[in-house]
Amino acid sequence: MSTVEQLGQVAPPQPPSPPRTGPGRAVRHRGRRFWRWLTSMRTALLLLFLLAIAAIPGSLLPQRNLSPQKVSQYFIAHPALAPWLDRVSAFNVYSSPWFSAIYLLLFVSLVGCVVPRLRAHAGALVRVPPDAPARLDRMPAHAGGIELHGAVAEVAARGQVLLKKHHFRVRTRTQPDGSVTLSAEKGYLKETGNLLFHFSLIAVLLGVALGSWYGYHGDRIVVTGADQGFCNTLQQYDDYGLGARVDPAALEPFCLQLDRFQANYSATGQPTSFAAGVSYTVEGGGSGRFTIRPNEPLRLSRARVYLLGHGYAPVIRYTDRYGHSQTSVVPFLTDDAMLTGHGVAQFPDVNIPPTGRDPNNKQQMAFVGFYTPTSDGHDATSVWPGERNPVLTVTPYRGDLGLDAGIPTSVYTLDQDEVDRGRLVPVTKQPVRLRPGQSYTLDDGSRVEFLGTRQWAGLQVRYDPGEPVVLVGAVCLLLGLVTMLLGRRRRVWLRIRAAGTGDSTVEAGALARGEHSGLREELDALLARLRDKGAD
Repeated sequence: MSTVEQLGQVAPPQPPSPPRTGPGRAVRHRGRRFWRWLTSMRTALLLLFLLAIAAIPGSLLPQRNLSPQKVSQYFIAHPALAPWLDRVSAFNVYSSPWFSAIYLLLFVSLVGCVVPRLRAHAGALVRVPPDAPARLDRMPAHAGGIELHGAVAEVAARGQVLLKKHHFRVRTRTQPDGSVTLSAEKGYLKETGNLLFHFSLIAVLLGVALGSWYGYHGDRIVVTGADQGFCNTLQQYDDYGLGARVDPAALEPFCLQLDRFQANYSATGQPTSFAAGVSYTVEGGGSGRFTIRPNEPLRLSRARVYLLGHGYAPVIRYTDRYGHSQTSVVPFLTDDAMLTGHGVAQFPDVNIPPTGRDPNNKQQMAFVGFYTPTSDGHDATSVWPGERNPVLTVTPYRGDLGLDAGIPTSVYTLDQDEVDRGRLVPVTKQPVRLRPGQSYTLDDGSRVEFLGTRQWAGLQVRYDPGEPVVLVGAVCLLLGLVTMLLGRRRRVWLRIRAAGTGDSTVEAGALARGEHSGLREELDALLARLRDKGAD
């Protein structure tokens, strides 16, 4: 007994302890609220929607890692708008801080959503089904008063075998009143598929991120012949795209040349097969030959070489007024399925007098034209993709090609600005038609000759380290989706009591999580099989 009680006095009430407050507690509280918000499924869907919206500028505007030349052209065409767009990384969307932030938040949100569910699902897999409720007649599917032949233990054993045969997890319990209950549960594959779907989505996002950071691709038109090969460097690509963390000096070192190209066509001119025979050398002195076909790329250790298209490259020789000849192999870009092509052959170092170059006397030459592998006589378009009646139609231009201005221009078109300023003028009034082996003499005595054609193939070199991850993730995603849609989680209970005649009576109930229109039919089918087993 305390001293206060011994004296007959009442102890004064103690004041309640003040609530623990402070900046640390407030920060933890806000952190938990933010984490709950971030890891909710609603937030994950919102971030996925924001990611789709954030990717729109990357599709509408040119990107520096894909086409620096187009970005420069956009700055020239929109001098007021382009700098503002550049400030918000509109020309580097996929490596911008705001796009990376959305991507990272989505990744964290999905992980935070799925990992707790995985832990709960793992616990549910080992947890035994709960005992039968007292009122089975309140279940969505119920059947009672079913008389079966056999004692309670015998009927319970038959029921346990039957339910396990239908892939239920079963737990048998003996009740104090002598009855036996069977608790059965199945349908966990639905939640397993749900988790597999979301983990696969995370894997796809991770694979896309790996490809975006460490992958690259480059496109190159390669003409047949040993003098037209190329090596895997950025300077030799027509177009390329680098990942945000790709070192241009770390590209896989190899060189490749196109030895031959064969195309077969049906009677209507539709292509039936393409085959590009190439020879290549890799670092260390290794070499080989391979035939690239659609969906059959050349597979190197850290690169794949794909076949994208093909066409013709006219071989044009120009002899200037002083008797100096130059030959150019010019790939013509195809305009239609019949391989009608257009292009330009430029000769900047011609018509130079023996005394030396006169910078004020621009006598450079260019031949703009189109090529029809099978001409119909009008030369508008080709009527067959193969070379049955080849005709090259060119228009000669003389003057300043504008190549010394230091401004990047396309090698497949003429600088129209030079034509508009009158610095580059046509030499003939009408286009010149040439067949293989024919030549044409211009007004100054120079001559152009059409020597024939070579075939070219459009090749793409691609490296994507995230490709296997995306492939496995996509397959698992589909499997998880199918399992999630087809699976149905449900529970079945059987209560077996002894009847007065030595037989047993069975009461059954079933409950499904979510919609299950066939739950009643499934319960009736199980009871019918149990009755048939008793009859046997």
